[in-house]
Amino acid sequence: MVALAPPGEETLIHSRRTLFWLLTPAVALLLLTTTYPLVYALANSFRYWVLSRPGQERWVGFENYTRAFGDSDFLNSLLVSVNYTALAVVFAVSLGLGIALLLQKASRLHTFVKVLLIFPFAVSPALKGFSFRFMLDSHSGVFDAIADVIVRSVGWVLTLGGLVHYPAFQIGGLEAGRLTLLPALKFPVTADTIWLADGFWALFWMAMSEVWGWAPLFALMFLGALGSIDTDIFNAARIDGATSGRIFWHITLPLLRPVILIVTLLKIISSLRMFDQVVTMTGGGPGRATETINHLIYQVGFGRGLDMGYASAMAYILVVALSLFAFLYVRVLFRRA
Repeated sequence: MVALAPPGEETLIHSRRTLFWLLTPAVALLLLTTTYPLVYALANSFRYWVLSRPGQERWVGFENYTRAFGDSDFLNSLLVSVNYTALAVVFAVSLGLGIALLLQKASRLHTFVKVLLIFPFAVSPALKGFSFRFMLDSHSGVFDAIADVIVRSVGWVLTLGGLVHYPAFQIGGLEAGRLTLLPALKFPVTADTIWLADGFWALFWMAMSEVWGWAPLFALMFLGALGSIDTDIFNAARIDGATSGRIFWHITLPLLRPVILIVTLLKIISSLRMFDQVVTMTGGGPGRATETINHLIYQVGFGRGLDMGYASAMAYILVVALSLFAFLYVRVLFRRA
């Protein structure tokens, strides 16, 4: 057998040059589409630049940034984004973990269900928003029909017990001498409910449209983490008399803590960037109840304001927040690796 000689120095140089020229177009395109817009937007954030007032551009320093933190619209959008993120993170992580624990026990369904779980995440955010908007329609939406059936069924049962006389409006609880807990909790108890007309429910359903896509993905991630845990640990705990609840709280949950932290940071980053569902479901309404930071930036820069300088400043405030969470995400990821 004849041993092959290693390539000579000229061959290595030629290979490196070839690799350089092959990578150059991709790197140039990346710089053109990513780095240049970032630098350009950063420069604009320190300028007064309103498209409807040409010729008045000037350098204003940090004025746009100080303006943002004194702007009630920006502070409102910040609060909306935080509330939306909290709803989406809590429900997506909790449901994802719950689905994973259920699927872990039903091993025969693993392959089939895993294929189904990836589909919701593959659906575009805009399409999710349109789909939920149709399902929340007050006349033909499926959610309104389900709520109506539940309310009427519970009311019928309470009526049989002699507890209420008007079950459509008096269900559970006590308010003004009548059983009206659900209306007190702002839960719609009549048919033809306009779900997106209330600020709380509009934000809630926007978050649920995002949870519908992310919870199955998190379930797959949790399934992988659960599969990597040595089953001898659980068997030993059961032999020692530990209940399922104690095993979950004292063994499963601590072992899943790194994965929970990773998916939480990933969902926070995704939720703070949310824009599509605002456009397709609510348009920021009712009022400004669902106007997130991204939607406000779009409206200021390209909608009602055309104030590119101020929009760039708000965008960079969001970039700083996202960079912080991205740094934490990468740090946790590498520490786990």
